[in-house]
Amino acid sequence: MAARTSRLPLGRRPSYRCTECGWTTVKWLGRCPECQAWGTVEEYDAPAVRTTTPGRVTTAALPIGQVDGRQATVRSTGVPELDRVLGGGLVPGAVVLLAGEPGVGKSTLLLDVAAKAASEQERALYVTGEESASQVRLRAERIGALSDHLYLAAETDLSAVLGHLDAVKPSLLVLDSVQTVASPEIDGAPGGMAQVREVAGALIRASKERGLSTLLVGHVTKDGAIAGPHLLEHLVDVVLYFEGDRHARLRLVRGVKNRFGTTDEVGCFELHDEGITGLADPSGLFLTRRDEPVPGTCLTVTLEGRRPLVAEVQALTVESQVPSPRRTTSGLETSRVSMMLAVLEQRGKIAQLGKRDVYSATVGGVKLSEPAADLAVALALASAASDTPLPKNLVAIGEVGLAGEVRRVTGVQRRLAEAARLGFTHALVPADPGKIPAGMKVTEVADMGDALRALPPPEIPAGEESAAEVASSDALEPVTADMESGSSKIFVTAVPAPVRP
Repeated sequence: MAARTSRLPLGRRPSYRCTECGWTTVKWLGRCPECQAWGTVEEYDAPAVRTTTPGRVTTAALPIGQVDGRQATVRSTGVPELDRVLGGGLVPGAVVLLAGEPGVGKSTLLLDVAAKAASEQERALYVTGEESASQVRLRAERIGALSDHLYLAAETDLSAVLGHLDAVKPSLLVLDSVQTVASPEIDGAPGGMAQVREVAGALIRASKERGLSTLLVGHVTKDGAIAGPHLLEHLVDVVLYFEGDRHARLRLVRGVKNRFGTTDEVGCFELHDEGITGLADPSGLFLTRRDEPVPGTCLTVTLEGRRPLVAEVQALTVESQVPSPRRTTSGLETSRVSMMLAVLEQRGKIAQLGKRDVYSATVGGVKLSEPAADLAVALALASAASDTPLPKNLVAIGEVGLAGEVRRVTGVQRRLAEAARLGFTHALVPADPGKIPAGMKVTEVADMGDALRALPPPEIPAGEESAAEVASSDALEPVTADMESGSSKIFVTAVPAPVRP
């Protein structure tokens, strides 16, 4: 306590600063409110307050129409899927931050980008702070990223990195990663908030002054946020997230900030033994090819940014052996699956779902979080509960509310066009879907009752009579589900759903 109340020279006022993030205050605190660290707030001599006077300008202000825009010409990275997310490519002087979980493929992707961008006129510099130069060399040989114009250095000192920029004079800099480089002028360990802020600021200034495109690799915390100060995301020009399950082949690059383009684009990549490659048509990864439909499966079309992707939802229900039935999901939100179970039991009159173990998943590692997949999830669960497969070549699109209504979603025409391109001929959609692709039969459903009528009747054993005749197999037959006491019979009604040719 004595250290915090020591006398200061006359004319100085007491001030306190966090040694981790640099946050300042005039009052001592045991915990820094900025970085939430304990015991890091220490007293220091605050500098005297000075007034900044106007100085000489370096460049005169011009009307915006007279500013030369040729210096901001977009240059391709050589990877079309990454160009798609960046808005066409890299802009000279732009700083891009690519963040993702360990092992997702960040270093592999950027090493491939650096090799393809390197040429005799435009050199590329790859600086690694996490591996040795020989380790990166082996990975480059494995993925075919060797180039005479790609320079490699292993450094963790900021001054050494700036020295390499003066020596190589590259057009592209890749730093892996920003949390492993430290400045000797700043106290604290590498990866601390003050260090990350200083390193990022120095590299951003160097990029703007030299017209150098910079790609920074960023670590993420266990919550998925970028490690370091939140100011880092404000300083850079582009923020990308590299997503994907480490046990699946699919990887997605998603833009959350882009000063040179839109943020509603997603790049799809496939990770394999030879490296990482872009997927112009990734829908095949999310489907299971089979000759005959299987109970508990339903297809939907999701939008990743502006790109439609056909995905498959699978469900399985079995008798529970424990008092509390299991609810297991993979690639789907558990809360939305629970909502669909409640809607099916209450609005769809499908009993006994609450007493059965329910397993639901997606194919290919894709994650479906948008509400447009609700109808496909509900139909997959109903199909699994009744052990009745859905019609072949059917896709379901729509959000399901708690009242059982099927709501409209965005981009229905784009979703239907993608489904028609892949050969699907039937679709269940909300009302007023817009223009229908040629050769596709679209059934508009207003609620879950209409959607359940799309389930075909199961084969009825000999000796039992159906409630009505079954229509021809080339149309979606309207039926309703009534599975009281665990029965899996589905009785046909005579109320058709509106069909648009």
